[in-house]
Amino acid sequence: MDNDNKKDFSKVFMIAGSEPLGSCGIQADIKAVSACGGFAAGAITLIVDMDTTSVKGIRTMPVDLILSQSRHFLSDVGADCIKTGMLYEKQIVEAVAGLLREYPDIPKVIDPVMVDSGGTSLINADAVEAYREHLFPQAEIITPNIHEARVLAGEDITLDNADRVIRRLADPGCSVIIKSIPNGDNLTDIFYNRRTDTVRRFSKRRIETRNVNGTGDTFGSAIATYIARKYSLDAAVERAEIFINESIAYGAEYRFGPGYGPVHPFYRMIDFFEREDRNYSLK
Repeated sequence: MDNDNKKDFSKVFMIAGSEPLGSCGIQADIKAVSACGGFAAGAITLIVDMDTTSVKGIRTMPVDLILSQSRHFLSDVGADCIKTGMLYEKQIVEAVAGLLREYPDIPKVIDPVMVDSGGTSLINADAVEAYREHLFPQAEIITPNIHEARVLAGEDITLDNADRVIRRLADPGCSVIIKSIPNGDNLTDIFYNRRTDTVRRFSKRRIETRNVNGTGDTFGSAIATYIARKYSLDAAVERAEIFINESIAYGAEYRFGPGYGPVHPFYRMIDFFEREDRNYSLK
């Protein structure tokens, strides 16, 4: 087949950390992008030593290696969306921001990984302002969870003040989605599309499970993949909302260590795997 007639992958390039569990960080990014129909690639920013109960330590990669990994892929293959994950310290945030300025035409999903879903800090304090100043102005959308949104806003966030706060978080020029605001037996995500000046609320039932490690990574990567597949931002968020809710619901059925386990991004393939198991068990 002539090269001009071949198909293009919907490529998502991640700049994020690595961890051994396979449930968050760039491992979760790769799974989510693959499950949502994209091609996943990425540069590793740091290595997290952890188990299902807690983070034990963090080692950052040399900044020049982070940038070199990224430039070699982006200049050679290119990307349809770039998604950032855990950057941890100011030096890395500023370096990655400088790199992203070299690719102004590629949409960017910035996940400000500052606090995990359990409330544990995952960032050096001086990096928060670097996100605001250098990364958020380049973002198509930022995806803080409620803990991270509180850090960025400097105040508690409820459904009553969320519309006001989310517009303020969008001041650098980006759209914003704040994840998992408590709402009785439900959790509500608030999405502000800055281009259209519209707010949408996605309410979902609270699922009682400890298998929520990597939910933010999975959700942000799903948004990035649908953007890479040329969906509008509203449609990308809508599809990602369905994807993460189903991933959590199916992941809740599994055992995974004594602490926080993963979601199940490949839930759409469960029937296929179970049929395969039954077919081969007869041979």
